[in-house]
Amino acid sequence: NIFTQQPSYFGDLDETLPTVLQVFSNILQKCGLQCEGASAEPQKLEERVNVTAGNMPLEELKDIVLYLCDTSTTLWAFLDVFPLACQTFQKHEFCYRLASFYELAIPELESAIKKRRYENNSVFADLWRRISHSRKKMIEAFHILINQVCLQPILE
Repeated sequence: NIFTQQPSYFGDLDETLPTVLQVFSNILQKCGLQCEGASAEPQKLEERVNVTAGNMPLEELKDIVLYLCDTSTTLWAFLDVFPLACQTFQKHEFCYRLASFYELAIPELESAIKKRRYENNSVFADLWRRISHSRKKMIEAFHILINQVCLQPILE
């Protein structure tokens, strides 16, 4: 394991986690969903656009779903092969933030995918498969985090 050979990588991981959390904030923002503290900067009234997952262009919805699928799969794979990283994730309240993101974004994205009219049904099938995969990997990553941070210490 590279973290064993180079313990300073834990510091790098600690510095990188805000960027991972920013991915979730960016998705919420693109979907028009509010998150606690999501926008640290004031927004001009004329800049407010009511874009939601349901009314955004199809290409943008596809990009968001692909981005989420890549992110959730990578997150799960990393925690699956290196569960010791969970302690660093927890320092950033990752369980809380992942659960909040899931609760806000997944129902909205699923609804947008279901309600949209598609010229090609294979596009619907692909988006539905990817959002389902994303949901599954986020739940599995959450389970790894809870197991490592909460359950393992009790068992040891």
